[in-house]
Order: sequence, then C-alpha cells, then structure tokens
Amino acid sequence: MMKTGHMGHWAFILGIVVAIVGALAGAAYADMVLYLLVLLGVVVGLLNISEKEVSDFLLAVMALLLAGSAGLEKLPAVGGVVGSILANIAAFVAPAAVIVALKAVWQMGKK
Repeated sequence: MMKTGHMGHWAFILGIVVAIVGALAGAAYADMVLYLLVLLGVVVGLLNISEKEVSDFLLAVMALLLAGSAGLEKLPAVGGVVGSILANIAAFVAPAAVIVALKAVWQMGKK
C-alpha cells in the first residue's frame, strides 16, 4: 500500500505533467484538465505540505500565481503555450495554497 506522503508526491508530479500536457492539448480538454488540476491540488494541499514547509510553499505559490498573471501569452510564437502552462499550474497550486493556508491558520488558532 502507498503511504500518504508518497501519494502527495505523485499527485504533485502528476499535476505538473497534466498542467503541461493539458496546455499543449488545447481547448478541447480544457474543462476536464481544470477539474483534474483542482482535484490534484486539493490532494497535494492535504497530503504533501508539512508544517515546516508552509511558508516556503505559500511563497512559491505566490511567485507562480504572479508569473501566471504576467501576460506571457502575448509573446510571439511561444507565448500562448507558456501562458497556458502557467495558467494550468496556477489552477493546480491555488487549491493547494488555500488548504495549506487554512491548515496554517488552524494551527495558529490552536496555540
């Protein structure tokens, strides 16, 4: 049986792969890709981030979300693909960030 830490690790890797492949696949599968990314983000947020990693994770998520909103889709030739990949990664990490932030607030409230 797979340990929950391993499940979270594989969910993270799968989320990145789905974000990239989904961006390359185009709009035909966009809804299905989005739902899968959100689900994988929830799994990562629940299983993969320890208390020691909360600050680093949330900082990395903020950097990814800012990069995703930088308007890279306007770059000629590769911008559309890069913008789509970053948008998919943002859709993947945002639910994980919400869960991790809620867990952090819960831990602070218990002290």
